[in-house]
Amino acid sequence: MINEESEPLNLKKVQSGDPEELTRMVQQYSDPIYRVALRMLNNQAEAEDVLQETFIKALRSLENFEGRSNLSTWLYRIAVNESLMVIRKRKPEVSIIHDDTGDEDNEGISVSQIVDWCCLPESEFLSNETRSVLNDAIQKLPENLRSVFILRDIEGLSIIETAQALELTETNVKTRLLRARMKLREELSVYFGERMSEY
Repeated sequence: MINEESEPLNLKKVQSGDPEELTRMVQQYSDPIYRVALRMLNNQAEAEDVLQETFIKALRSLENFEGRSNLSTWLYRIAVNESLMVIRKRKPEVSIIHDDTGDEDNEGISVSQIVDWCCLPESEFLSNETRSVLNDAIQKLPENLRSVFILRDIEGLSIIETAQALELTETNVKTRLLRARMKLREELSVYFGERMSEY
């Protein structure tokens, strides 16, 4: 998550094109924006392109930024939109299928297999293999669920900040987050079910 509390940027200086403040903005926000793009795309080169495009678009539009949301939220919105454009440009065979179910209700949420993995040793959750499995599971999420999960559960944005970044209602964010978590839990149940059998 972006820590805006440490040294807040001077928005007026940023908008006026102050080189020092623009440099600080890029330094402050590069890592989290890159992480979001990498989680969305699972491709370093594409994530670097999204990072670059995010700042290019932000710099072009800074004078129009009205400050109704945090600067970080605005940058996240640009980065997610850029990531979604990359996903949609990919060849059909590797594109992500949209989850077209409505967001206002929880119908359709079903988990066919849930494994209680509370008794697994902590080292299982910290292993590179487990992190890789989790990353693969995140990549399988429909992009509308993936973006909510990444911003809320990985980057630590609040429900309100996530809603602002994705231009959704808070209800939609909560519903998509629930769907994302349930889908991930179902996906990971297969893996952890196999791991549990070894203990």
